[in-house]
Amino acid sequence: MTTPDKSAPAPYWSLAGLAQGARLCGAMVPGTVVFAAAYGTLAAQKGLTLGETVLMSMLVFGGASQLVALEVWTNPLTLWTVVSLAAVTAIVNARFLLMGATLRPWFGALPQWQAYAALNATVDATWLIAMRYRAEGGADASVYAGAGLMLWAVWVVSAIPGYLLGAFIADPKRFGFDLMLPIFFAAMFVPLWRGVRRAVGWAVAGVVALVVSFVLPGWWFIVIGALTGSIVGAFIDDQ
Repeated sequence: MTTPDKSAPAPYWSLAGLAQGARLCGAMVPGTVVFAAAYGTLAAQKGLTLGETVLMSMLVFGGASQLVALEVWTNPLTLWTVVSLAAVTAIVNARFLLMGATLRPWFGALPQWQAYAALNATVDATWLIAMRYRAEGGADASVYAGAGLMLWAVWVVSAIPGYLLGAFIADPKRFGFDLMLPIFFAAMFVPLWRGVRRAVGWAVAGVVALVVSFVLPGWWFIVIGALTGSIVGAFIDDQ
């Protein structure tokens, strides 16, 4: 790994940091519970077993990508569906590449096996917590791990009541569960807001995705919208 910034405190591990990380993500817990329950409900409607639903949460731990995957999911699964699942999930989670890059100056001094193990807990909430903690001068890598472990446990457990509830709901859309994904991404815009000029790429991506959704079948609107918005954003930043 590259040499970290010498002006920043060196990363270290501590038990106290694990507890601090769990405390820092406390405000995220209620939203995570609702989000995970909505995922469990949709999983039940798609025909997944309780074991499969929990296992996906344990191994994937990616709320947005799991909901998108369920939208693509068909029963029985076909080869094309599996390819679509992999492609859409990769696109939705591509933001983690940039998130990981921002953490490198902090985790760069750690042994690779420690740094990569900690990065396994990367989700939007843990990244936001980590960036604020680091900006305030914190260096304990355990804080990042503690926040990730806390939210992972909440995510996995909260999917179970959602699944059990979903078995008794004939139409999840009636209760607004289908709105969880757009609401989540809308909420993510708030801490990422950098002014109107930077929002042009977002707007272009949204408009293009909406138009493509009416023109092309399937989930191409996600790919085309994301690429178009990224290209526009790159040109704007280059000016």
